[in-house]
Amino acid sequence: MAKTGQYHPFEQAVMANEYFYPPIEPYETGLLRVDETHELYWEQCGNPSGEPVVFLHGGPGAGCSEHDRCFFDPGHFRIVLFDQRGSGRSKPVGDLSNNSMQHTAEDIEQLRETLGIDQWHVFGGSYGSTIGLFYAQEHPERCKSLVLRGIWLLREEEIEWWLYGIRMIQPELWEKFSGFIPADERGDLLQAYWKRLTGADRELALQAARHWTLYEVACCTLLPNEEFLGHFDDPDTSWAVARLEAHYFRNVKPDPDTLLLDRVERIRHIPAFAVHGRYDIVCAVKNLVDLAKAWPELETAISPDSGHSSHEKGITRELVAATKRIVETGSPCS
Repeated sequence: MAKTGQYHPFEQAVMANEYFYPPIEPYETGLLRVDETHELYWEQCGNPSGEPVVFLHGGPGAGCSEHDRCFFDPGHFRIVLFDQRGSGRSKPVGDLSNNSMQHTAEDIEQLRETLGIDQWHVFGGSYGSTIGLFYAQEHPERCKSLVLRGIWLLREEEIEWWLYGIRMIQPELWEKFSGFIPADERGDLLQAYWKRLTGADRELALQAARHWTLYEVACCTLLPNEEFLGHFDDPDTSWAVARLEAHYFRNVKPDPDTLLLDRVERIRHIPAFAVHGRYDIVCAVKNLVDLAKAWPELETAISPDSGHSSHEKGITRELVAATKRIVETGSPCS
């Protein structure tokens, strides 16, 4: 057997987390033209005749990774992954035009119809939970179940926490994040970063993006994780994620602020499971509690030894257990 160091970093990460299914490759990939500007990368993995499930990545802007295929039994599921507008392998990367939750929900529908799928299970974490909830509320008849992680409802209190509140727990990381901005602009960090991320100075935009993404990613795991940090070594990836996140924080706000909670009535009949890390400081566990209060039928779990990332073993264990329950009973709920 080869030594661990001889494996691709992705394979090392999968083997280190025993709850993941083994790595797989897509059996089909494509680009979907959704408007005059945007073309979305998509792929299908697993069983072409299997139970359809769509994976919704976070960020916004992060795109899908090879790990994201490994939450599902490839013998049972027809696994659909795609990179949202401006993200990952979709084109153009980092583009903010026509980029909102409504656009993404419409893209999901166009992809579903293109692939000839009538209904599917919806699986999403972090911002993927946001768009998963929004999509289900727009198209409940298309959703067989929801599996959610690290709930993010895009409310003003959550954005304020991300920009300022995290300093109560990670003051050193916050000092680096805020310290990139001149002292006289730190009263509005979002606007200060937005100005740099969308300005004409490309080098300054890349520097701002690096500070933004390192701040977030370093907060994603309970313990420092170099493998996870390495995902954002590519300047273009950091640039796209930072631009899109700042865009959504600043420009794409639910109206009203509590929209995703107010519309839960539309989806209460859909079997749904959500897991949150107890020590998630990117998306506070209060978000899950608030959602569960609005949605009594939602089955929840709080992982006592996890932060935000889906790579945290406690989170992965709960997510894979939920997809196994779909295999066994058709529902992610126990």
